[in-house]
Amino acid sequence: MNDTANPTPPIDNIPTFAVSELAQAVRRRLEADFERVRVRGEISGCKFHSSGHVYLSLKDEGGVLAAICWRGVAGKLKQWLQDGLEVVATGQLTTHPGRSQYQLVIDSVEPAGIGALLKMIEERKQRLAAEGLFAPARKKALPFLPRVIGVVTSPTGAVIRDILHRLNDRCPLHVLLWPVAVQGDGAAGQIAAAINGFNALSAGDGTLAGAIPRPDLLIVARGGGSVEDLMPFNEEVVVRAAAASAIPVISAVGHETDNTLIDLAADVRAPTPTAAAEMAVPVRSQLALGLNDLSQRLGRAVVQGVTARQDRLQRLTPPHPARLLLFAQQRLDDICARLSPAVTRPYERGNQTYANLPNRLRQAAERQLVQATQRLSPLPPRLKPALLQSWQSAISQLELASRLLDQLSHHKTLERGFAMVQAADGSVISRAGQLPAAIPVAARVMFADGQVAALLNPSDTGDGANAAPARLSPGHQARRPKISAAAKPSTPSTPDLFGN
Repeated sequence: MNDTANPTPPIDNIPTFAVSELAQAVRRRLEADFERVRVRGEISGCKFHSSGHVYLSLKDEGGVLAAICWRGVAGKLKQWLQDGLEVVATGQLTTHPGRSQYQLVIDSVEPAGIGALLKMIEERKQRLAAEGLFAPARKKALPFLPRVIGVVTSPTGAVIRDILHRLNDRCPLHVLLWPVAVQGDGAAGQIAAAINGFNALSAGDGTLAGAIPRPDLLIVARGGGSVEDLMPFNEEVVVRAAAASAIPVISAVGHETDNTLIDLAADVRAPTPTAAAEMAVPVRSQLALGLNDLSQRLGRAVVQGVTARQDRLQRLTPPHPARLLLFAQQRLDDICARLSPAVTRPYERGNQTYANLPNRLRQAAERQLVQATQRLSPLPPRLKPALLQSWQSAISQLELASRLLDQLSHHKTLERGFAMVQAADGSVISRAGQLPAAIPVAARVMFADGQVAALLNPSDTGDGANAAPARLSPGHQARRPKISAAAKPSTPSTPDLFGN
């Protein structure tokens, strides 16, 4: 077989390279052919070096690509450089001469898709929630009427104009704007710096010779946008700044359907920037009406309180002694009016009873006779003589008792010529020893036809033979006593008990 058909090139025709020369040649060729590339892959083995550089790998099912992010770029892309996150990295492909490997020098990174971005946000949310940054106990109450409101947003957008317009309509007050970028690289750092800067102001007039007062309330706001546009408000540095703020924070990022992590860390979430302004201050006209109503209620309460205390004081003040004396006199008059009838009524009842006693006895006997007659009507004829005899005996006893009662009356005694002497107090003087010695005593002498006034001289206390006669007081006439003699009961006729 002839070897001339496939000749072996001579060795002298192959150039010889030094190792460094070949590495540099490959590097120049690789950088010329792949000067600007976009590579999609999952981050793996991400390491943050003390120098500030970040070393990582991009991988998929078929390969692994080493990558590096220099210190000047790593600070801006730190939020995207996490293991397991699928990203699209843009940069230049080059080699590492000392290791004989090629690598991607990254200058920008973005999520590979919305799903990867949301996954990263969800993982960050769970991690921050585990630290307690979203706990309700950390939330602070909003001031009712803040003096100064600090706003963190873009100075050129429509958001700040909407907030100022709504605040002026409801309750004008002092507003401080801290201008920041609300999207793009570096926006998260500016927002966090603004929140921390407002909190760094002194609680008095501020740090700049009293020119900047410390806000009583912060509003962090921006308009709507995509998930990528709102990513600065999902950054950990912004969330931690909002959670650590000593000033209450209202988050008003995006529209009502947009959700960011700062909404969870803030003290109150507003659906829109305009709604945040409405939450921040009350309506001044309504406050004026409320104050007017409270003023009127306070005035009424004061008047009612004073009136009630005056009434109580009047009730507690004792009455004048003259009034007490009048009340006592009135009670005395009432007692005297009740006492007079109470004294005279028993005497009158006794006289009436004594005068009517014979008649009452006769009437009682007649009633009993009638009742007995009614009960005895059906008795046999043999009992009639016995009952008639018993009735006549009862009638005789009744007449005897009536005559005895009439004879024992003091009126009968006076009619027989006797007289009764009474003292001024109405007591009967029956013995000379009852008179005081050597003192004349006024008395009344009662006869059968009247009474006269007399003056008894007890100077002679002998047997009465030499006693001085009683002298009648002038001007007194004998008057007839108002005493009616008891009527003698008439002898009732014997009734016919048996109808004869």
